[in-house]
Amino acid sequence: MLRHTLIGLMALTQMAAADPVPQGPKNVPEFQPEWPLQTRAPAMQSGVRLQVDVLAKGLDHPWGIAVLPGGGYLVTEREGRLRMIDDAGLGAPIAGVPPVDARKQGGLLDVALAENFVTSRVVFLTYAKALGDGKTATAAARAVLSADGTALKDVQEIFVQTPPSRTPMHYGSRVIPQGGYVYVTMGEHSARAERGQAQDIAKTYGKIVRLTAQGDPVRDNPFIYQGGAAALVWSTGHRNIQGAAIRPADSQLWALEHGPAGGDELNRIDKGANYGWPLISYGQNYDGSPVGSGQPRREGMVPPRYYWDPVIAPGGMVFYTGDMFRAWSGDVLAASLNPGGLVRLRLEGDKVTGEERFFAGELRIRDVDIDRDGAILILDDGNGRVLRITPQ
Repeated sequence: MLRHTLIGLMALTQMAAADPVPQGPKNVPEFQPEWPLQTRAPAMQSGVRLQVDVLAKGLDHPWGIAVLPGGGYLVTEREGRLRMIDDAGLGAPIAGVPPVDARKQGGLLDVALAENFVTSRVVFLTYAKALGDGKTATAAARAVLSADGTALKDVQEIFVQTPPSRTPMHYGSRVIPQGGYVYVTMGEHSARAERGQAQDIAKTYGKIVRLTAQGDPVRDNPFIYQGGAAALVWSTGHRNIQGAAIRPADSQLWALEHGPAGGDELNRIDKGANYGWPLISYGQNYDGSPVGSGQPRREGMVPPRYYWDPVIAPGGMVFYTGDMFRAWSGDVLAASLNPGGLVRLRLEGDKVTGEERFFAGELRIRDVDIDRDGAILILDDGNGRVLRITPQ
């Protein structure tokens, strides 16, 4: 046992000494990580050569994908269309999708299947909702997909972010069903006049909320007794979460969050935790000024399990499960919008120990998922395609 432990320590030491993936200079070089490998973990070389096949093309900014258990896929387009992909190709827009506000970063965002989809046909959507007078908010709805896949029925809005904003930016948003409940991630609308509401428990800017499938607060939510919007809140202090996934090994929720100039984050999401935005950040504002306190850490606020400076501009994420890339089991696969590509992170417990990148600078990837056979699915936002990735 001692020999195995020493070997493990030697391996970690060697990894810590290895160079990180090439990524350019930091925006805030004076900020140092809280622990070794909190950023710029050693570059991994899996030696896997990837084959790329096109499942569908001609999509308008594909945003979210859900794998149907009986075959095929549901894909959202930001302009407000939900489509099915099957053996016949890309289907016509599915009827019944709620109207969306598609200005700037808004539109139809994520799609996810209810855990009992096989029997219920229930799907969840997130989107930017117009609320009049030029204002908008992140919203979520549930609906029943018709047996032939051509229409949504019994559409029910289960969440609307409060208060509405005039800034059509930073909506998030992923929807994650788990244990009969639903997590919805969201942003804080970007504007400096509004971002501080990520710290206001009575408002749902910069929060993750946890709801019943009908949109009610869950009884063991951390702020349930404060009532109102606070009763829905699961975690606070987020900037703009566009990636979220449940780790199969322990059913723990994790999330990917956009930073400003530097400071993109991978976070383990804990009940009632505060992740610091806009008081702290490992990045800086786009004009070079400091964020909040000008510090990356503060007592009582949860540090990211990993951060990037410069950014990867993260989209969706998934924990890999399957046999096709068996050596990657449990690894994080993260979408990158800028510089683009697919980022693989190796986790040892809750800490990142290695990073590998594919298609860097080649593909602007919005979302990533795992197909029924273990192939990797990615949404190519830049070229409007759904791609299927297998080993050569």
